[in-house]
Amino acid sequence: MAWQIAASTTCARRVSWSWLAAGLLALTAAAFASEALAHGVSENDKALTSSALGQAVGLSPSAAHRRVQQLEAGGMIRGYRARLSPAAQGDPSTVFVMVTLKDQTEDTLSRFEAALHRCADVIEAHLMSGESDYLLKLAVRAYNSCEGLHRDSLARLPGVQRLVSHFSIRTVVDAE
Repeated sequence: MAWQIAASTTCARRVSWSWLAAGLLALTAAAFASEALAHGVSENDKALTSSALGQAVGLSPSAAHRRVQQLEAGGMIRGYRARLSPAAQGDPSTVFVMVTLKDQTEDTLSRFEAALHRCADVIEAHLMSGESDYLLKLAVRAYNSCEGLHRDSLARLPGVQRLVSHFSIRTVVDAE
């Protein structure tokens, strides 16, 4: 079954239930999140109760809980996680590495990206525009040497032409 939704007096289009539901869910998710953030609810507050969330956005605890369940089922909430302190992770140093590949063929990119998944010290990897092809974020543990990681792991990745490393002095903003 479909609804007729008039965009203007001369234009109408047919919209399926699934499209309408997905659109409303996305709209609801954005409105719900905006309302929660506007009332001081932090995305990082994992201990937030349905009661506190509902109070912040003007819903009952059960309605807030149902809304969160809908957002989870709809893929709007990607998950929950514990964040370990740097001390619990062995006080790693943060190193950013700009990688330039020999070429940008699909085969080279695919082989490089597949190999990255096997590098335990790489915690983020971004395909970039601009001077370098990739930007890697590494957490280098005290027992690893940066030189060894650079020489024995990163330089041996398929297609690598050039590596430029930047060592973080300290983290100024951590939005997670």
